[in-house]
Amino acid sequence: MTEARGSALRVLAAGSSVGRERLELLDRRGRGGIAAEIRQAAAEIVDRVRTGGDAALLEAVRRFDGCDAPSAAALRLDDDRPRAAGDEVEPAVLTAIERARGAIEAWHRALLRGPGVERVDRDGVRIEERRIAIRRVGLYVPGGRFPYPSTVLMTVVPARLAGVEEIVIATPPQAYRDSPVLRHVLDLVGVDEVWGMGGAHAVAALAYGTESIRPVDLIAGPGNAWVAAAKQHVASDVGVDRDAGPSEVVIFATAGAPAERVAADLLAQAEHDPLAVAVLVTDSAELAEGVRAEVDSRLAALPTAETASAALERYGAAFVVADLDGAIALAERIAPEHLQLMGEAAERSAGEIRNAGAVFVGGSSPVVFGDYVAGPSHVLPTGGSARYASGLGTDDFLRRSHTVRFSAEAAATWAGAAETLATTEGLSAHAAAARLRRGSEDRETGP
Repeated sequence: MTEARGSALRVLAAGSSVGRERLELLDRRGRGGIAAEIRQAAAEIVDRVRTGGDAALLEAVRRFDGCDAPSAAALRLDDDRPRAAGDEVEPAVLTAIERARGAIEAWHRALLRGPGVERVDRDGVRIEERRIAIRRVGLYVPGGRFPYPSTVLMTVVPARLAGVEEIVIATPPQAYRDSPVLRHVLDLVGVDEVWGMGGAHAVAALAYGTESIRPVDLIAGPGNAWVAAAKQHVASDVGVDRDAGPSEVVIFATAGAPAERVAADLLAQAEHDPLAVAVLVTDSAELAEGVRAEVDSRLAALPTAETASAALERYGAAFVVADLDGAIALAERIAPEHLQLMGEAAERSAGEIRNAGAVFVGGSSPVVFGDYVAGPSHVLPTGGSARYASGLGTDDFLRRSHTVRFSAEAAATWAGAAETLATTEGLSAHAAAARLRRGSEDRETGP
């Protein structure tokens, strides 16, 4: 099996030396996939803003966002609107936004376990679990290449339903100013603050605050490698969601799947970012060749061809495997953000998949629907973290706290077990504290 000269999509036997090399590259795309120089540079930017406050933030905004603001306070975009009036957005777009918002809200509301208290009582012991909304949340909305009003819906709606009091948006200033749709959606969902800043310096300002910006308790939302590296750097000081890096799709397609749909869906994710992952896994060499031809044909007329081609060059491939078990194992190994199943045999495997952020079953269920209108958030685990992480939801904006209350009788009943375990672990002060609750008739002199 050889690559077609000049083709954007490599067709590789998964077991070949070249196929194994490409899979090993995909294995390293998580933290190891962020270039060391980006991690170091992002950390330096974060530390400068953390220690330098407004002045350092303004310098970073000038350098990286191309915005020469007179003061850090001037980065507050929702104070200096041009806000979008309804007539600035086409009616069809307004309708699509409302339909998407309704689907997203319906999904998250159906699964909502909002702020509240649950109790368990047993023989004089009462345990309460309080679910408490995080007070102040920073949501990152990408905008370096394109504005993403959909990300506003996918992050703000579940945060609001969870009961978050203050929602702060950070987005590149040019994206806000150039996109009436983005401004309209921000108005529609009712965020509290919008700051014009992107990249690692935005993460730093949200995490640590400056003279003009109050810090947040949690940072969530997708971003590029600089944002992901910065979130990793601040994670010991502020809550962060799971890495939501460049978009990923693995399409597991079997014979009979429509090559044009497979190709279109690969390119739909590849056009997000030069670091996006777009991979086909199939047991049909004929389908792989058909998809390759379709990709090349569609790229020729694609306005975002430069970005999509770069993504396919870096991580893209069409892996041909021997059988269905091999295809499932390979998809599980990659653990993608999105997994699409096309073709009858592939679609029957939906219940076997464990390692994917979201699974889309059938040729009528493209990832693009998940990006906009399906309902669940499109902020999903990337970089292989779908092995252990989940997509963004209302639970991510709630923290749990426990209240424990023993009656005197229950304390006497349980003190002996607690004392024994503490003694076993060599913690004599623990044992003494437990012993004091055993009851007056059974107390001993402590150590």
